[in-house]
Amino acid sequence: MRFLPSTEQRDFAAGLDALLAASDVPAAIRARAGGDPAPVRALWRRLAASDVFALGCPERFGGTGLMPVELALACVELGRHAVPGPLAETFAGSVLLDDTGAADESGRWLAQVVHGEAVLTLALPVNGPYAPDADLADGLLHVDGETLYAAEPPGQGLPSLDPARRLFRPSGGTLLAAGPRVTESAAHAAEVAVLCTAALALGTGRRLLAGTVEYVGSRVQFGIPIGGFQAVKHRLADVLLQLEFAEPLLYAAALGLRDRSPGAGRDLPAAKAACGEAGYAAARAALQLHGAIGYTDEFDLSLWIRRARVLRSAWGTPSACRRAVLTGHVTAQKSTTGPLVR
Repeated sequence: MRFLPSTEQRDFAAGLDALLAASDVPAAIRARAGGDPAPVRALWRRLAASDVFALGCPERFGGTGLMPVELALACVELGRHAVPGPLAETFAGSVLLDDTGAADESGRWLAQVVHGEAVLTLALPVNGPYAPDADLADGLLHVDGETLYAAEPPGQGLPSLDPARRLFRPSGGTLLAAGPRVTESAAHAAEVAVLCTAALALGTGRRLLAGTVEYVGSRVQFGIPIGGFQAVKHRLADVLLQLEFAEPLLYAAALGLRDRSPGAGRDLPAAKAACGEAGYAAARAALQLHGAIGYTDEFDLSLWIRRARVLRSAWGTPSACRRAVLTGHVTAQKSTTGPLVR
């Protein structure tokens, strides 16, 4: 099995990294948190120009069809730059519409998703009753049993630890599809969402580690940079090891999903657990080593710290993912501490 990306895949990731580095993503996050979605919309359109949203859309609407490996590579970069919005849900929602045949009725969404003009979000039973960022979405997909609905976002939603994220509980709506095929398609969409969330968590952890290494190399205490202290070195080395061990699990899961291998049911939750825990470990280390500045709103890295906590629980808490590894089925489960951690 080949885990190294091809030259074309590396160039795609590098181009995406360069685009996002020039896009002032923290400003878009703060605008979204303040109620202004325009910068996020503009950012999604720039991403669409790099064919990011084509990766989960069918070819007849201008997409490439589902490409799990490229999707994982893209989501690592999106996580590295903390791009706001329901990314995993948009990718999974595109797959859900295509698999159920509902794309024929809502193809206008998928054609617009490819060009960054439409945002999707969804609520699936395996992930609890909430759909993130429904106020930002053009299409809110809701699966209830064997029925797929297009719902309207109710009320103002609930807050999240991530300031750029809101949670909504949809119900009913316009019927898009019904029958056993909806249940099967929802399970496949959940797999895509788990893969994307794992990749986002890994990218978030990479950015947190890089920012913390840079900080401890410049922060001086007792006349030397604190990065020279053995305890600090060991803490950061532990985080690096977690991230390094999580990465091959992510790409193994992507390959399994691409090839529909029998082991995909265990590879996906294993990747989600490892990437989520690694990203969260990077956030804890970043917060401790930055001190009080690490949780101030004015400090950009605090946006990644809070995002890591949310991604750890979204689309499968670590305990739920470990249970799924044992059973061989992707069974995301909402956290028992409630929606604020989502």
